[in-house]
Amino acid sequence: MNGAQDLGGMMGFGPVVVDPSHPEPETPVFHSEWERRVFALTLAMSPVGRWNIDQSRFARESLPPARYLASSYYEIWLAGLERLMHERDLLTLEDLDRGAPAAPASAHPGRVAPADIAAVLRRGGPTARTPAQAPAPAPAYAIGQRVIARVMNPRGHTRLPRYVRGRAGVVIAQHGFHVFPDANAAGNGEAPQPLYTVRFAARDLWGADADPNSSVTVDAWESYLEPAP
Repeated sequence: MNGAQDLGGMMGFGPVVVDPSHPEPETPVFHSEWERRVFALTLAMSPVGRWNIDQSRFARESLPPARYLASSYYEIWLAGLERLMHERDLLTLEDLDRGAPAAPASAHPGRVAPADIAAVLRRGGPTARTPAQAPAPAPAYAIGQRVIARVMNPRGHTRLPRYVRGRAGVVIAQHGFHVFPDANAAGNGEAPQPLYTVRFAARDLWGADADPNSSVTVDAWESYLEPAP
């Protein structure tokens, strides 16, 4: 969707400013204990199996723009988690107001024990799939081929940034077949597609004032692309 989360190239927001008080790589992962807890809660709910990672992303980016832009990173994560749980009847608005459920929750069979957390995080949630799991028999684009990012304005989740739509680039890598996030977020199954890395020249994105030696690379699923003339 075209929402407040897709800020790349948006006018009026100014440059990206790095906080000089937290130079990389010394920037803390969590600035407050509540942020650590929100991250843990989000991960802990994943094994419950009531939503997938793309639905989780869509819940966050679907916040009203004014609220999204006024919220910190983990405030957005918390709002998304609350929305997912409320929509699936895992908590009520009254529970949120109280800060606790009306009745104790029963143990879930997918619960991750504290001792297993590190292994679960290392394993992650791989999205790679085999060609046999995908509807297309082979990738349509070759490394070195020029392509154009489609002009699209989907109502649901997408991973194609607005600033590359309608712009030409070059395929520089193929990554096999991966879960298609647009379909997965809509609950329409994984629908794996070939995934590519496409390099866009900065001047093709930002105009003649951009650095001629700079470029931007974007990972793009096959249906995001079309052949360049």
